[in-house]
Amino acid sequence: MLAGFGYAEGTLAFDPSLPIADAQYHSTTEVVGYVRSLGLWGNSAKFDVIVPYTSFAGSGVLAGQPRERVVSGFNDPLFRFSMNFYGAPALSVKEFASYKQDLIIGASLQVSAPLGQYDNSKLINLGNNRWSFKPQLGISKAWNAWSVEVAPGATFYTDNTDFNRGGTFQQKPVYSVQGHVIYSFQSGVWLGLNSTYFTGGRTTVNGVEGNTLQTNSRVGMTLALPVDRNNSVKLYASTGTFTRTGADFNGVGIVWQYRWGGGF
Repeated sequence: MLAGFGYAEGTLAFDPSLPIADAQYHSTTEVVGYVRSLGLWGNSAKFDVIVPYTSFAGSGVLAGQPRERVVSGFNDPLFRFSMNFYGAPALSVKEFASYKQDLIIGASLQVSAPLGQYDNSKLINLGNNRWSFKPQLGISKAWNAWSVEVAPGATFYTDNTDFNRGGTFQQKPVYSVQGHVIYSFQSGVWLGLNSTYFTGGRTTVNGVEGNTLQTNSRVGMTLALPVDRNNSVKLYASTGTFTRTGADFNGVGIVWQYRWGGGF
């Protein structure tokens, strides 16, 4: 079981052809999640569901007039299935105690369902009123206390057919790659340096393609702290390094994890 809190603030970059300028925002997000580990065909796997609730406040200038948007509600929930195909077999708790990582290769599929709060009269919403599907490959290699991870992926979107009072909003896939360098201490604490690059996502509204190609990158850090046999805490922070279109923001957060079952 997961519970977390995050804070973010930054700017929003829109299609240059739109009459929107100086768009800034800040938001807080609370999340709860459930993760189920399992074994399939001898491989380790897991299923997780995340439900976020966000309070968002933004301001900007639209066609020369100042505008504000303040909204609170549920975002679209996320469902993900992950499986390791090589290097991480399904193990009992006793077996896992002596497991040593070498090379791991796996994959996941994340689905976002259109169940979040949505108002078709607003351009900015918490929910997206569309499905998204994100397949992702994961490769992790360990050298003693160090490990390096690479995770390329792509996100595909269905159309939002009720955009801005009945319009149609389409978006091309967003392609991404994540990289992580992690150091694990003997105490169980680990520290990760993270980076993400994503591109694509050009949008079309009512058949008119916009100048909204995304080319963005971010860096961050994660610190995991074990509390006891069942509890752990993660602290994270990230910042944007380059943003062409979309959100350029700084974010910090904390996540608490409680685990049970399997002999714990």
